[in-house]
Amino acid sequence: MGNLIIYFSLILLGIGILIKLIESKIINLPLLPGDILIKKENFTFYFPLATSLIISLFISLILWIIFRK
Repeated sequence: MGNLIIYFSLILLGIGILIKLIESKIINLPLLPGDILIKKENFTFYFPLATSLIISLFISLILWIIFRK
């Protein structure tokens, strides 16, 4: 149980650092095909569908590598 908590905390730490780097524009994520961007006068809507799928696949791969027996 202790190892599981350590793995999840390291994953959350990595995600937190990645979010901070993206917010500070050090890492600039491109607009991928499949991402939804709607710009109007006073309104901007961005739904990163393709980016979310790629990040999900990457995290799944990392977890599979960590927890395989």
